[in-house]
Amino acid sequence: MNLIDEHARPDWELLASWVAVIETGSVSEAARLLHISQAAVSQRIKQLETVFATPLLDRSTRPAQPTAAGQRLFENAKDLLTRADQMMESVRNVSRAKRMIVRFGCVDSFAATIGPALIKALSSSSHQIRMWSGITPNLESTIEGRQLDLAVTTSVQSLPGITRVQLFTERYYVVLPATFEVDRLGSLLDLSRHLQFMRYSARSLIGAQIDEYLQASGDALERTYEFDATDPLLSLIASGMGFALSTPLCLWQSRHFLPQVRILPLASFSRQGRPYPEMTRTFCLAYRQGELGTLPNEVRDLVRISARHLSAEIGAALRLPKDVLWTPAESG
Repeated sequence: MNLIDEHARPDWELLASWVAVIETGSVSEAARLLHISQAAVSQRIKQLETVFATPLLDRSTRPAQPTAAGQRLFENAKDLLTRADQMMESVRNVSRAKRMIVRFGCVDSFAATIGPALIKALSSSSHQIRMWSGITPNLESTIEGRQLDLAVTTSVQSLPGITRVQLFTERYYVVLPATFEVDRLGSLLDLSRHLQFMRYSARSLIGAQIDEYLQASGDALERTYEFDATDPLLSLIASGMGFALSTPLCLWQSRHFLPQVRILPLASFSRQGRPYPEMTRTFCLAYRQGELGTLPNEVRDLVRISARHLSAEIGAALRLPKDVLWTPAESG
């Protein structure tokens, strides 16, 4: 009496041969596909039938057809082999990622605040990380031209072949000199009669967004000072020269000026008896789908975690709510 080892498992070659037989419809075609002899394929089928202790082919038909057990084996073996291939590719991708050059672009305020934590977290998976910072329009054209692999920008513009994922959002605030006193907070136009308005450059997305907001609000503020960066803008405000609209991340980038400035919500001001509406900007991760494996998802998760941690710290320092940065999973 033959004893069957119920714990025996067929090896990958046996399963691959069985799948080939069923998919091609014959032993001869499977042998041609696998580059082995028909006898070798037949031998492998017999080995499988021994392992499972049941016929897998109904040899009474011409051509032979799989039995019910054979059909079940085919379905499971095909799924198992597919997942095995995915496992192999996933493991190989770890090694590839360690050798991959990641060209990463981001706006200046992101680079100076969340950027360091992100680079530190990515250093274990990618040996060569190249980071560029700049204004959104430049970054957008660079990723579209394939000079960047990933970009964190504040644009929601659709670009051919580019996927965008929201990372986090922040509100705009009015930034004043800490020493400035006013009896009544009226409109931003009223404020400009006491302090000069410090603008972000219109060639930057933040500057264009603020210009559009002021135009919609009916505030024709004089165009005198424009800056690409927050540092020079905030230094003039700290000296008592003017005011600006800015965001928590920009202010945190230039936080050495915070003791000399005052930060108020837009709704603290009103025009014709109505508070100013909220204005926000959203950071997005832009990349080409399918070209970087799991890296975009890793970056997305790392940025969101960093934003949540940083939000409470910024909120406390700016005397604002702790949710100054909020992610899509949170109610902003």
